[in-house]
Amino acid sequence: MTKTIEITPGIETIFGTRDENLHLIQAALKVHIDLRSDALYIDGDPDAIARVEQIFSDYESLRRGGVALQNGELNGMLKLVTADKSVTLRGLVDSGKQRSAAGTRRMVQPRSINQRQYLEAIENNDMVFGIGPAGTGKTYLAVAMAVAAMTAKKVSRIVLVRPAVEAGERLGFLPGTLQEKVDPYLRPLYDALYDLLEPDRVDKMLERNVIEVAPLAFMRGRTLNDAFIIMDEAQNTTSEQMKMFLTRMGNNARAVITGDITQIDLPNPRKSGLIEAIEVLKGVEGIRFCHFEQGDVVRHQLVQRIVVAYDGYTRGQRELPLELEPMSQNGAAEKPDKPSVQTQ
Repeated sequence: MTKTIEITPGIETIFGTRDENLHLIQAALKVHIDLRSDALYIDGDPDAIARVEQIFSDYESLRRGGVALQNGELNGMLKLVTADKSVTLRGLVDSGKQRSAAGTRRMVQPRSINQRQYLEAIENNDMVFGIGPAGTGKTYLAVAMAVAAMTAKKVSRIVLVRPAVEAGERLGFLPGTLQEKVDPYLRPLYDALYDLLEPDRVDKMLERNVIEVAPLAFMRGRTLNDAFIIMDEAQNTTSEQMKMFLTRMGNNARAVITGDITQIDLPNPRKSGLIEAIEVLKGVEGIRFCHFEQGDVVRHQLVQRIVVAYDGYTRGQRELPLELEPMSQNGAAEKPDKPSVQTQ
């Protein structure tokens, strides 16, 4: 079956950079799209062609309604639409508008199936764990949902928490006040806030303590009522710290815990509080675990390839046989000679 879709002025923005969105639709729906100067000629199964028509119809309607989608955002949405028959481009935009707070600079929009499930889990559960590799939007989406919840008056404040653990290096003694000393560890949370809201608005909220950004150590002994609480980099908590944080929730509180168990900076990675929490809390009612994969990476395309390359390298290292120490003639392992110590 062949169908023709006329190219109207402005519709070409759906094609994407180097027609990448058309290639995506072709591969996902198993249709052939012939792009010509005046129209698109689509060959394939009638149901698949109907879905392609729906995509273009929705996009045209949104464009005329003043909705401008960036290509990266549109590409992620098309992945969702082509993967699930029940999802439409228009439905995704409508749900994104509902999640996005008034005055925010960006629309909260999932770009993968796992991100969509993550957002739905945050909406429907009081505690959610987002676990996965770098660049999958775990922290950004959590902060966006927190901003939306506070603007909708579902909570009265946002508390953003991070363990102050260096990523393999030592920063030494930092100058300034206590807050200025811990700010470098909390910078990613500030970045998400400033990307979502106008800088002046963020600064005012921080001044009034409506948004609080603090290291994990400041949480001990507190009860957080009517708050949306996010702990980032949870893989760098100890078992004791994780238990302490999880028991800070008060009345009308929500918590999102994010982390990447492949990037643990603790001296003993096996003591990660996040790894323990995954085992201890599985099956607990009211808690949802959402796992992300390499395909959910929404940063630069190279980030996804880097994550895949490191995962493959790590697995290969685990499978290498251990080097045996050289054996002496009597069968005992030879010990390396100790270097001689010279005294002055």
